[in-house]
Amino acid sequence: MIKKYVYGEPFETEALTENIETAEGIPGYGEICTDNGFSFTYIMDEEDIVYGLGESNRGINKRGFIYTSNCTDDPEHTEDKHSLYGAHNLIIVSGKETFGMFFDYPAAITFDIGYTRMDTMKVTCENVDLKLYVIEGESPYDIVKQFRHVIGRSYIPPKFAFGFGQSRWGYTTKEDFRKVAAGYRENHIPIDMIYMDIDYMQSYKDFTLNEENFQDFPEFVKELKDQDIRLIPIIDAGVKVEPGYDVYEEGVKNRYFCQREDGSDFVAAVWPGDTHFPDVLNKDARKWFGDKYRFLIEKGIDGFWNDMNEPAIFYSTEGMKEIKELAGEFAKDTEGKIHIWKMQDALRNSANNPEDYRRFYHNVDGKKIRHDKVHNLFGYNMTRAAGEAFERIDPEKRFLMFSRSSYIGMHRYGGIWTGDNKSWWAHILLNLKMMPSLNMCGFLYAGADLGGFGADTTRELLLRFLALGVFTPLMRDHTAIGTREQECYQFENVEDFRHVIGVRYRLVPYLYSEYMKAALNDDMYFRPMGFVYPEDKIAVHVEDQLLLGNEIMIAPVYEQNARGRYVYLPEEMKFVKFLPDGTIAEEILEKGVHYVEVALNEIPLFIRKGKCIPVAEAAECVAALDTENMQLLGYEGAEYTLYEDDGVHKDYDREDNYRVLKK
Repeated sequence: MIKKYVYGEPFETEALTENIETAEGIPGYGEICTDNGFSFTYIMDEEDIVYGLGESNRGINKRGFIYTSNCTDDPEHTEDKHSLYGAHNLIIVSGKETFGMFFDYPAAITFDIGYTRMDTMKVTCENVDLKLYVIEGESPYDIVKQFRHVIGRSYIPPKFAFGFGQSRWGYTTKEDFRKVAAGYRENHIPIDMIYMDIDYMQSYKDFTLNEENFQDFPEFVKELKDQDIRLIPIIDAGVKVEPGYDVYEEGVKNRYFCQREDGSDFVAAVWPGDTHFPDVLNKDARKWFGDKYRFLIEKGIDGFWNDMNEPAIFYSTEGMKEIKELAGEFAKDTEGKIHIWKMQDALRNSANNPEDYRRFYHNVDGKKIRHDKVHNLFGYNMTRAAGEAFERIDPEKRFLMFSRSSYIGMHRYGGIWTGDNKSWWAHILLNLKMMPSLNMCGFLYAGADLGGFGADTTRELLLRFLALGVFTPLMRDHTAIGTREQECYQFENVEDFRHVIGVRYRLVPYLYSEYMKAALNDDMYFRPMGFVYPEDKIAVHVEDQLLLGNEIMIAPVYEQNARGRYVYLPEEMKFVKFLPDGTIAEEILEKGVHYVEVALNEIPLFIRKGKCIPVAEAAECVAALDTENMQLLGYEGAEYTLYEDDGVHKDYDREDNYRVLKK
């Protein structure tokens, strides 16, 4: 059961797709105060677990830290960070009382979950303008499914998006992309996508192509498609200020950009230099910006990734003016009145400065809304602009789309990647723990930059990261310019990479089937152990193992130089390893704790008792998979219901999309 409570005058985020009538009275949990802003306080029992918050730091159980939903461009994902790229304001308390709460509030909101006091959860935000949805259910899992039902169906990508993708900031010319394609195809490492970062554009201008490097672009797109490889270009949030550039000229003419209070177009510096932000909360501007994706679609492009859409700001015109004034005073200061630290702080804080987010406005149905009041909706609505445009451009076709910044509601239009992580072992575990929390909030198509975006990876780290990526719907190796090259063919014993990624393709029929069932039934693809084994006191606290679909458990290795790891089995399971010689080892393990050996070139998984999964032969692209002649792994006598469609169109509800396989 879901109840809605309304405080003040909330902004309509359109996070929900179903209308829920406003309840009278007060929520039956905790205390709410509206005297000085909004606050919700709940005293937690010692055994209470708190789930939720989607893309946020630390563990699956959110107790013990403080989190702020405030979409932030921050590439340093260390344990002390309170905000990342997303704002997913769902919490679920499981314990002496079991309930969920969705705080539908589009500005910064803080969740102190046992940080100030270990027994106290306090949710606070500046303004008393929000909708609070209280969800009651039999279990956290039941609460998630109720919530998923009212926020709308999760985004469904084309089937090729379940293949492997290679990306690097720094691919600049056709030859760079051809080299990557050849590196994979000649080494017979499966691949379906190569991503295009900002260098494909002309001067970093959205919806342009570098005139020197990408002449005859449609022919180049076709050249790679003929190798079963799709190019997936990036689109950034900022539009370059440049007279003669059609996107800029149209946006200025039609007042489609975010504006200052005085009505002038707000200027911020991002990759192209001075830019304007499309006012994607304005429905006319959103339609205009979304229709611009047609420029690349008409050249054969089938997918995109949206970036810098928190929106990220390197500095603003006003901010730079203040820094220059301070620098002038600093240069003239002969008495040491201005400490050098003040100068350093001014430069350091110029990026994503909260003051800048208070300097521009959105036009929403003729009403001027200051950006910081709706900050967390920008990335959501940029991706919505694209998703709505795809429906107009080619309504029967699925496009690949994922974004860096998001709010609940964006899950209907695209997936996410978890942003600029690092080549750190800790980020394998962080990636793992984010997945079920994102699923709770509707984001099923998700994944991390495998191998790490920043810093230099190692062969061992990349292989272990890929071994987790085998199971995430988005499987992409991506890294930053200036870092070590980390395409899989750059390392010795390339056959290990061929095998690991080959296992992904062998599992695509199962992974795609479970994804589609989760999307079509408002369910989860990844689940915490406690959702499936709620009475098992050990399982509810295990955070480095996940259930995937209804049949398997994954337990990746995430420590350097490890030869295996300990796992906890809440019931008898079949331990399966995909070995580098193409064979599959199977062993039944009893309930309890086990140490399992997992070599760098092996992929482990566990099949739950009485269940089985389909496995295909490896192929070099998704389109080449043979799903008619598959083997079933698991328990004798088990059955598996396979979902399979053409992976392109949207006829999801056909009965013949399902077939039962028997072992």
